[in-house]
Amino acid sequence: MTKRKLKRKPKKLLICIIIIILLLLVTFLVYHFCFNKEKVKAAKVVSKIPEYGYTLKSNKSASYKKLFKQLKEVLSAEKVDEKEYVKTITKMFIIDFYSLNDHSAKTDIGGVDFVSEEALDNFLVNAEDTLYKYVESNIYKQRKQKLPEVSEVTINKVETTEYAYGDKNDENAYQVEAKWTYVDPKISNEYQDEATLIFVHNDKKLVLVELSELAE
Repeated sequence: MTKRKLKRKPKKLLICIIIIILLLLVTFLVYHFCFNKEKVKAAKVVSKIPEYGYTLKSNKSASYKKLFKQLKEVLSAEKVDEKEYVKTITKMFIIDFYSLNDHSAKTDIGGVDFVSEEALDNFLVNAEDTLYKYVESNIYKQRKQKLPEVSEVTINKVETTEYAYGDKNDENAYQVEAKWTYVDPKISNEYQDEATLIFVHNDKKLVLVELSELAE
């Protein structure tokens, strides 16, 4: 009597099960990365000073927005007080640049609205390689990293000076000495809290061309 071999179960069933598992896995991944994340809200322009090219975006801090309002008042005067102008943009730059907690990634550099176009590329590279180097992404508002946030800026000195840059020379440039504090004093010792800034004229607009720590 010949033995008959038992027939193997069709492989089709196994293949169907594998396909179903793969489809479920793909569905889960798509849902997790595309739909289960908070939508990133694009920042909108909420105010402008068109004559000077300044814009205020909705994602700026409350203190920055308050200073932008002050800047608008200073620049809308019949005769602009340049010392008040440079004091205000110094505070705005410091708050925006050194408040790392307000920025979503290491490439989201603050203060760029006030930097000279000629110096901007170097400014961005230096910022990414130094102050912003270890800033973790916060696109989905899930960052747990402790980062500094500027609380108050004090202007210690404003004086006019002659400043040469490139093929230009500004005989009435502004040198500003400023000091600031951070919201969390525990991390304030780890970050710069004073600087000398130099602003030059670009037509009627003042732009930042140099940023350095105060000499002791």
